Amino acid sequence: MEKELLYQLVQSMIMSSSKKPKYMAISTVKVADILELPVRDIEKYLEEIVEEGRLQRSVLEDPPHSNIYLLP
Repeated sequence: MEKELLYQLVQSMIMSSSKKPKYMAISTVKVADILELPVRDIEKYLEEIVEEGRLQRSVLEDPPHSNIYLLP
């Protein structure tokens, strides 16, 4: 259940992004605080969502080289 809630949250964050193409750098610490879950669970769920193909992960080329998430 938490994984689906996390996906919905991340999806809405990406859709509300003003960037073109739409993407979002996700702070696992902030998301963990919002959902009141351990950071390692958030990281695990994000990895599972990426493996399922519902999200794509990339790394920004310019500093700070954050992980970014995009909708496929």
